[in-house]
Amino acid sequence: MKQTILSILTLLISLSLSAQDTDNFPPSDIPIEIDVSKTVGEIKIDGRLDDTDWEQADRTTDFFRREPRQGGALKYKTEVRFLYDDKNLYIGAFCSDSVGIEGMRIQDLRRDFSWGENDIFGIALDPQNLKQYAQGFQTTPYGNQRDFQNFNGNNFDTGWNTLWRVRTQRTENGYTVEMAIPFKSLRYNLPETGNLIELGFTLVRYARRDIEVSTFPAIPQSFTPYRMTYAAKLTGIEAPPPSTNVRVEPYALYQYDENKEGNLLVDKLNEPKTGFDAKWAVNPKTVLDLTVNTDFAQADVDLAVNNLERFNIFFPERRQFFLENSGIWAGGLQQSIRPFFSRRIGLQGSFNATPAPIDVGARFTQRTEKNALAGLFVRQRETENSAGSNFGVVRYLKNYGNENNIGLMVTHRLDDNYSELGLESNNNTTISLDGQIRPTSQWDIQYLFSSSIDELSGNTGYAGRIFVGNDTNKYYYGWVTEYTDANYSPKMGFVRQTDVIRHNPGGYFIWRPKKLNWIRRWDPGMFVNYNHDATDPGSFQQASLYIFPVFTWFKDNSFLEVSTTPTWQNINFAFAPLGLEIEEDRYFYNRYKVQYNTDLSKKWSSDIGVDLGSFYNGTRTTVNAAARFAPLPHATLSLNYEHNDINGVGVSQEDLNTDLYTANLRLALNPRVQLSTFYQYNSFNEQGRWNVRFSWEYMPLSFIYLVFNDTQIDVFDPVQQSTQFISKITFLKQF
Repeated sequence: MKQTILSILTLLISLSLSAQDTDNFPPSDIPIEIDVSKTVGEIKIDGRLDDTDWEQADRTTDFFRREPRQGGALKYKTEVRFLYDDKNLYIGAFCSDSVGIEGMRIQDLRRDFSWGENDIFGIALDPQNLKQYAQGFQTTPYGNQRDFQNFNGNNFDTGWNTLWRVRTQRTENGYTVEMAIPFKSLRYNLPETGNLIELGFTLVRYARRDIEVSTFPAIPQSFTPYRMTYAAKLTGIEAPPPSTNVRVEPYALYQYDENKEGNLLVDKLNEPKTGFDAKWAVNPKTVLDLTVNTDFAQADVDLAVNNLERFNIFFPERRQFFLENSGIWAGGLQQSIRPFFSRRIGLQGSFNATPAPIDVGARFTQRTEKNALAGLFVRQRETENSAGSNFGVVRYLKNYGNENNIGLMVTHRLDDNYSELGLESNNNTTISLDGQIRPTSQWDIQYLFSSSIDELSGNTGYAGRIFVGNDTNKYYYGWVTEYTDANYSPKMGFVRQTDVIRHNPGGYFIWRPKKLNWIRRWDPGMFVNYNHDATDPGSFQQASLYIFPVFTWFKDNSFLEVSTTPTWQNINFAFAPLGLEIEEDRYFYNRYKVQYNTDLSKKWSSDIGVDLGSFYNGTRTTVNAAARFAPLPHATLSLNYEHNDINGVGVSQEDLNTDLYTANLRLALNPRVQLSTFYQYNSFNEQGRWNVRFSWEYMPLSFIYLVFNDTQIDVFDPVQQSTQFISKITFLKQF
C-alpha cells in the first residue's frame, strides 16, 4: 500500500512539474503611485459621490482581470477616486453593471460576510508598508461592512473590527461606494521629517454574477488580492500627527438563566452585569487592549456535529476579544497543532464546555517592518466546578527578506489549587519555534516545532509540523508532515490527535478549458493521508487516498464533485463512534462521494450530496441536503439536513440512523438592524436548540443585543431543559 501511494504521488508531481506556463509574474520594482488630493469642502458620506471634491478627484480605472481567466478585457469596469482631510482617508468607487440593480448578487446584510457570497468592492491598506500585513475594508452594493487583518497574503483575522463608515447607492448602471476610514484606525508611520505619508494599497472588485474578479494593481491569479508585495502606493497625504488614540467600550447586561429536569426547577440565575473593553494605540506600532469582567453573550453558537472519526473536532473561536490579532500566534492558520488556542480560555476544566467567567484580560501588540512582539494575559475566575486559572502568552516574530519570518512563542497556564474538589495547582508551559519561507512568490514553506511541559504529570512532550507548497495558476502541489508524541499536552492549545505522525502530500491541476465553454474550471487531483504511531513509527494507524477526478465549476456557477476515498484502518484501541463499539482489528473499505450545488448567489439555491460505501465491517450512507431562499437581501431562509444510515457496524453489527436538522432565518431592516433565528435538532441525542439574536448598531460599533437560548434534551428521563435570556448594550467612544 505504501508503494502504491508513493507511485501515485510521484506521477502527480511529475505531471505538475511538466506544466509549461504558470502565468505568474513578479511584483514591479517601482510601485504605481497615486497622488491623493486634500478636500476643500466637507465630504458627506451618503454614497452619492456628487461633492465638488469628488468631481475634481483623479480616477483610477486600470483594473486587472484575475477571474474567470487571467488577463484580457473586463466586463465590469470599476472607477476609484481618493481624497483625504484632517481626519479621514476617503475612497469613492463606481462599480458599473449594465444590468443594474437586477443583476446585483447579495445574500444577506450581515457584517463580516464571507468572500464569494456577494458582489464586493474593497481596499486593502498597508499603513506601515510592511509588505506582510494588510487591513482590509470591503462592502457590498447594500453597504455591508467587512473588515479584517491579513498576514502574508493568506492568514485572515476576520474578527478584527475598527471604526470606519461606508454608504452605497444602487443605480441602473451599477453601484457607488463611499468610504471614510479615520487615520486613527490606520496607525501609520510619520516620516522623520515632514508629515507626508505613503500607504501601500490594493483594490479588489468581485462581480459575483459572472465570477469576475479584478484588482488594482495587477496581482497573479494564484494569490489573494492581499499579497502586499504587489501593492501600489497612495502618496502626498499630509497626515495629522499621532494623538491620544484611546477606544473605550463599556457594556451593561442583564441575564436570566434557568435549568429544569422535567417540571422541576433545579437552578436559576437572575443578575445584572457590567464590564468594559479598552484599546490604547500607544503609537502607530503599539496597541494595548484591556478587558474587564468580559462577556461574550452575543457570540455565535456552535453547530452540533455527529463525529464518526477517530480525531478531535476543531470548533473555531467566535469571541471578539480573542479573534482580534489571533493571526499573530504560532500555528494560528491550521487546525492540527495549535500550541495556543484561545477557546481553552473561559471553560470550566479541559473537558467541560460550560463557560467560566473571565475577570480581566490584557493584550499587547507591537508591529514594525522588522519584527512583531505580542503578549496576552487572562485571569479566569473560580467556579463551583473548576479552579481559577491564569493564562499567559508571549510571542516574538522576526521578519527577514521579502516575505520570510521566524518566531518564538511561550504559553503558560497556572491552575489554582482547589482542595474542595481535590484539584491540585498545576503549571503547563509550551515553547514553540515557527516560521515561513517564500523562496519565490509561488513557493511557500511553513514550519512549527513545539514542546509542552506539564508540572503535575511530570511529562514533557513534543510536536512539529512542516508544510511545503507550490501554488500557480495551472496547478497546486504540496506536502504536510505532522508529529505529535503521546506526551504533548498544551493545556492552552489544541491537537487533532496525540501519538501520531501524519503525512499529507498531494495536489491538483487547474484546467480552464477554452473549447468546453460550459466548464469554467476543472481541478482533478489527489491527496494522501497516512498516519502511524509516534512512539512506534512502524505501527500503522490509518491511511486514505482522496481521489477527485471531477471537481468542477460550471459556467452557470454550479459545482460538481465526484470522488472516492479508499481507506485502511488499524483499530488497536477502544473506539466507539456514536456508541458503536468497533472491534480491534484491521479494516479496508472504500467510500464514494457525489456532491452538487447550484449557483449559491441566486435567490434560490440548493446543495445535495451522498457519501456511501463500506464502513469498517458494515456500511454507511450519508446524505446531506441544503436549500437557501433569499428573495431579497433583507430576508434569508436556510435549511440543512444530514442523514446517516449505518448498518452492520461494530462488535454487535448494529444498525444506527441519525438525523440532523438545521434551520436559520435572518431578517434585516438594513446592515445595522438585524434579527437572526437558529434551530437545530439532533436525533442521536434527541437534542433541540434554539438561538434567537436581535442586534442594532445604533452608533458605529455600539450595539444593543437581545439574545434567547433554549436547549432541550429528550434522551434523558426526566427531560433536561436550559433556558437563557440576555439583554446587552455596548457603547464605543474613541478619543
